[in-house]
Amino acid sequence: MLTSTPTDALALEKGLPTNVEAEKFVLGSVLLDDTLFAQVAGMLDAEDFALEKHRRMFARMTDLSERGERIEYLTLIDELEKHGQLQSVDGIAYIASLNEGMPRLTSIDSYIKIVKDKSLLRQLIFTSQGIISSCIDESRGVDEILAEAESSVMKVGDRQLQKGLEDPKRTIENYPGGLQTFLDPSRRPKGLAGPFHKFEELTTGMHGGQLIVIAARPAMGKTSIALNIAAHVGMERPGYAGKPVAVFSLEMSKESLLTRVLCSEAQVDQHRFRGGYLNRDERGRLSRSLQRLVQSKLFLDDSADTNIMEISAKCRRLRAEHGLALVVVDYLQLLGSKGRVENRVQEISAFSRGLKLLAKDLDVPILALSQLSRAPETRQGDHRPLLSDLRDSGSIEQDADMVCFIFREEVYKPDREDLHGIAELIVSKQRNGPTGKIKLAFLNKFAKFENLAEDLGKAGGGEPAGGGADDDEVPFDI
Repeated sequence: MLTSTPTDALALEKGLPTNVEAEKFVLGSVLLDDTLFAQVAGMLDAEDFALEKHRRMFARMTDLSERGERIEYLTLIDELEKHGQLQSVDGIAYIASLNEGMPRLTSIDSYIKIVKDKSLLRQLIFTSQGIISSCIDESRGVDEILAEAESSVMKVGDRQLQKGLEDPKRTIENYPGGLQTFLDPSRRPKGLAGPFHKFEELTTGMHGGQLIVIAARPAMGKTSIALNIAAHVGMERPGYAGKPVAVFSLEMSKESLLTRVLCSEAQVDQHRFRGGYLNRDERGRLSRSLQRLVQSKLFLDDSADTNIMEISAKCRRLRAEHGLALVVVDYLQLLGSKGRVENRVQEISAFSRGLKLLAKDLDVPILALSQLSRAPETRQGDHRPLLSDLRDSGSIEQDADMVCFIFREEVYKPDREDLHGIAELIVSKQRNGPTGKIKLAFLNKFAKFENLAEDLGKAGGGEPAGGGADDDEVPFDI
């Protein structure tokens, strides 16, 4: 039930942006033809109306629509009476006057746009007032206030981009390339390509709006594979300019992350690098890789105890300034919470749901790393992870569009020479495709995952599967 607010007085007496006539025309149009309600409800909420009586009428229209009843003068009046609100909307006479003087237009799109625009302007004003109050109060840190302010303002802007209900014809007409592209899978936009050819064959890349979870037990290479993917997307190569990637690490410093990326790309032993025992060839490779790294579009953040709101604000700022193609979060269980939570399961559920919503809002893939419980180690025989092993919450499996596990059998069987350097990337869930197991090479001293030589051969000497591009090119784009 909507609560009464002083919005009416503020809107009319203090001059907040509002257009009462447009609101009346929207409501009046629905009363004349209730088939228009789906179109209106797809773009407007009750809170988009400036006047409280209009919000109450729209809420009651919504109740009627949800019950499958007609929205007409008499049904609306009866519904308002049931809720004791008829007099608060100025009675039957005001409802009857809703469409007085309404232009005879074939569409109410113009009315809806006016109401929505005024609502967004009011929301900006209220958001600004909240920011001012937080600054005056000074009960929180400046960084937290700034992150919340950026996120709040960006969310108001995102409301303008929300789409209404569409029929299939309009959806196909608005699809990039039109009908022919919609019907031809080979012409549809592919996902963002990573460095692993077999993974691309199985998944067609990482798509905007996806939450991709990579999970493993400690020391299996979660961070390594995430940085390999981030570097592949963000670093320039012949024929490929690199795309902006945001990497949030909650357990490693930016310097450590850069060191791992640098040694991985140069294929230099990290232990030798830290000890300073490098030969001339290694120094040359490091120098060349460092030049590429400096020119890359990798953006690193090592803020401790960061939360979803801060990640959202920083990603929106990066997108506005440089663009954004991929977000990496290392790792999910270390995210911070705002306020109190009842238990750990609810907290992790909020993290996974928040990252999924953020992926949809930003329209980019988010790659989130996750811990596993100790169940794989206690199982006899096969230690490969299962979806039930995801730590702290089953909602990770539910929210993720794709769940992948890293498994290196050599960790459990160190005496088996044939297992050394072999890793498996197990795709256990894929919302829009098959599951499967991909074998990769793992170069432990470089912290680098690579395609197996046999897979490179099958891909035509380094061609990514599904495309005729050179190995140094990325055939997919978001």
